[in-house]
Amino acid sequence: MRVGSCANVDEYPDPHPPHLHALQSRSHDHDCLKRVPVGHLLPMGEGKQRNAFAWSLRLIRNATTEDFPAILALNAESVHFLSPLDAVRLRHLHAQAAYHRLVEHDGNVAAFLLALREGADYDSPSYRWFAQQYPRFLYIDRIVVAGVARGLGFGAQLYDDLIAFATATNATRLTAEFDVEPPNPVSATFHRRYGFREVGTQWIGGRKKQVSLQARELGD
Repeated sequence: MRVGSCANVDEYPDPHPPHLHALQSRSHDHDCLKRVPVGHLLPMGEGKQRNAFAWSLRLIRNATTEDFPAILALNAESVHFLSPLDAVRLRHLHAQAAYHRLVEHDGNVAAFLLALREGADYDSPSYRWFAQQYPRFLYIDRIVVAGVARGLGFGAQLYDDLIAFATATNATRLTAEFDVEPPNPVSATFHRRYGFREVGTQWIGGRKKQVSLQARELGD
């Protein structure tokens, strides 16, 4: 079974889009909240220009069990990049996670990121590969942005928040994976711009998919 991946992280070309500016932030611990006004492009339509802005409140917060239906729906939307996820497995991953946070946009879950530290009870081939290579790491199991929210910078905002969390909790490196066969060029570009580098590859799912195993040292 396909487990662990970085899906449609974000299609914005810059991991730090200029139209996102933090208004409020409390310490970068696991319970911090950030509220950011998001100026996003309106869909093309009659009488609308692509450079028109719609302002709304975006909230990054910890995921709770009440968010599970929305998280499962987002995972199903991008399951071709991820592993299937049901309520039982999500509860297990949530309990194991060092970081499980989401973007709430206009009252809806628009994106989520789940990451685990070393020592977790997890059967992911990629997680186990990293566990054999590194004594300490923070593994990005999956990040998903809703199709209707792509291009708004939510993937980048979650990665920025994760890096702050990792630094504050003394993680030495971030690890992740993305598909190279079949290719996922959006994820490859995104991770390259965040300073990740390939440290290995492996075939998974009965050799139906090849993944690039990526790491970023937090001093980089």
